[in-house]
Amino acid sequence: DLPVIKLGDSSAIEVGEWVLAIGSPFGLEQTVTAGIISKVQRETPFSTPFQKFIQTDASINRGNSGGPLINLRGEVVGINSQIATTDGNSSGIGFALPSNDALYVFQQILANGIVKRGYLGVVLDSVKREFAAVYNLPSANGAIITEMRDKDSPAGKSGLLVNDIIIEFGGKKVENAQDLITKVAGSEPGKDYPVTYFREVGVNIEKKNTTIKLAERPSKDKIFDNDTLKKKLGDPIVEVSLLGLTLTEITPAIAKLQGIEGKKGVFVKEVSVDSILSEITNSNGGIALKVGDIIQRLNRTEVTTLKAFTDAEKKLKKGDAVVLNILSVDRFSKTYQNRIVQFTIQ
Repeated sequence: DLPVIKLGDSSAIEVGEWVLAIGSPFGLEQTVTAGIISKVQRETPFSTPFQKFIQTDASINRGNSGGPLINLRGEVVGINSQIATTDGNSSGIGFALPSNDALYVFQQILANGIVKRGYLGVVLDSVKREFAAVYNLPSANGAIITEMRDKDSPAGKSGLLVNDIIIEFGGKKVENAQDLITKVAGSEPGKDYPVTYFREVGVNIEKKNTTIKLAERPSKDKIFDNDTLKKKLGDPIVEVSLLGLTLTEITPAIAKLQGIEGKKGVFVKEVSVDSILSEITNSNGGIALKVGDIIQRLNRTEVTTLKAFTDAEKKLKKGDAVVLNILSVDRFSKTYQNRIVQFTIQ
């Protein structure tokens, strides 16, 4: 018989909608602040791949976490969770976990005691307009498989391959990589789901269909470690003037040092500050191409040698769309992941 507040549908909220934040900032209980929805589906540095937050300018300070974000119908649409700040206090940028996400986790815990999420077993990147142009896709939508973690994963068993572009999952259109991650994570492990995708076949792109039986996402992905990047490698280099890169081929010494034995491509030793690539960011806001990354493909051409890269690079001209398939180093986790870099020659 306890009084309760109704959970609202967080997927229905819109930018500009008025909301209230309730909490106990600085120990001041039952404090209410008002503001608007600034952004939905916002990534933050501390979010997981399954979390996209509601951003609001309603004042959220230390002590507000766990309090509700409420719409003008009195429904909880979010749970106050984070703030972006330079001094530890509200700067008008607060984040709330969407109520639908909280409800999903709550229901999973009640039903199973743990949260179970669907799992494909792949690493993904998003289709942008440059990728769509290079690969002759009808629109800049979909999720590109950049790495197959395990051939016996659900994706591997279904026949999907690296560089396939998933455009539909479970009968619903896939907007980008994060959209597919959200759809898969929110789907039931052990069930079959239809998938539609594009595959590169020679010079053509063919539309195909398959069915995937999702597995349960493991608690921790198995990603190999690599040694800290060394400054002096002492290998032959080449200056790539158009893209402003200093590259070297992957020698046995580099492969052993970086923990990338068996990997093919050209190794990035330097990215010029004048290069367009020094200004391009990835989906998480970081620099798209860094020292230590390995370029494996340039516009659908394998680049396992410096000559292959320079030959492909010479074909580029101003206004061309460029898609780089790279093996990207993460200096914090000391791991490599396959990623896509997309940009236009200026």
